[in-house]
Amino acid sequence: MNKFNTLIFTLIAVTFINCGNKNNMDQNDESYKTWAEKLGYPKGKKVIMLHSDDVGMCEEANIATEKFLLNNEIQSAAIMMTCQNAEEFINWAIQNPSQDIGLHLTHTSEWKDYRWGTVTPFNEVPGLLDPDQKMWRSVREVTENATVEEVEKEIRSQIEKSIALGYRPDHIDTHMGTLYATPNYAKAFFSIAEEYGIPANVVDLSAPGTLVRIRDHGYPIVDEIVPHTDAYKLPKLDFFTSVPKGDTYKEKVENFKELIRDLKPGITEIIFHPSVETDNLKGITNSWQQRVWEANMFSDPDLISFFEKEGILFTNWKEMMKRFKSK
Repeated sequence: MNKFNTLIFTLIAVTFINCGNKNNMDQNDESYKTWAEKLGYPKGKKVIMLHSDDVGMCEEANIATEKFLLNNEIQSAAIMMTCQNAEEFINWAIQNPSQDIGLHLTHTSEWKDYRWGTVTPFNEVPGLLDPDQKMWRSVREVTENATVEEVEKEIRSQIEKSIALGYRPDHIDTHMGTLYATPNYAKAFFSIAEEYGIPANVVDLSAPGTLVRIRDHGYPIVDEIVPHTDAYKLPKLDFFTSVPKGDTYKEKVENFKELIRDLKPGITEIIFHPSVETDNLKGITNSWQQRVWEANMFSDPDLISFFEKEGILFTNWKEMMKRFKSK
C-alpha cells in the first residue's frame, strides 16, 4: 500500500480550514466519552490495534503476518481478495478462527509490474479497469472513471468471494483509502458494513479535535464525509494512523515510539505492511525495506518492553464487536 497521504484525494482541492466547531475542542473535554470508554475499556488508557495491511498480496506478506499473529505480537490483519495469495491466507484464517482477519477492500492496483484486476466480472465494472484490464493505479483515476455503483459492486464481490471460500471476515477496510475518496464511496462503504454486520474502519470524526488531528496526520477527509461517519451504527475508532518510515531500522522504531507517546487516550488502529525479504518482494515494490523492517519490529524485545512501560492495552475488531454487542 502506498502512503494514504501521497496518493489519495489528489483530485480534491481541499482548503483545510479551522472548522470552529466541536472538532477544535480539546479531546480531554470531560463531557466527551471515547469509544474506548463506550466499549468498557478503562478511562484514560491508550488502546491500540496493530493491524497488518496488504495480506494476500504476496507470499512474503502472508508469512510475516502469520508469524506476528501466532505470537500474539499484533492484533489484526486484512486480506486483498484481488491478489494471487489471497485464498492461501483465507485458508489459514479458517484454520485459525481465533485470529482477527478482515478484508482490505481493493479498488486500485498501484505497482508497476505486479498488478491485478477486479473480482467482479470485467464487463460489469468497466469503470474500475484501465486499458490493460487491471485496476487503476491511483485513487484519482478511480474517482475519475468509476461510478459508485461499480465501486459498491466490487465491495460486495470481494466480501462474497471470501464467504464463498468459507470465511466470513471480521472487519473491512480500504486499500489506499479509496473508499474515503468521495462522500458517495464512503456512504456505500458504511452502508454495506452495516448490512453485513461487519465493522468498517470508521473513525469518530465528531469527537473533539479528531478531524483536525486526522488532517494533520495527512488524511485529508473532506467535511462532506463527516455526516456519514456520524450516522454509522457500528463501533468506531477514536483514531487511525500508520507506522512511520525511517531511514534506518533504529530510526523507524524510535519514530514509532514517538507516535505512541503522542497518542491520546482511546482506540487507535495503526496499520503497517510486514513482509519477509526476498528478491520477489524487491521486484514488486520499492517500499520493500520498510516492509522488511516492519516484519521484525513488533517482535523486538525493546518495543515489547516499551509497550509495557507505557501501559498500552491492545484490542482487535473481534473484541470490539463482542463488547459492542454486549452493550
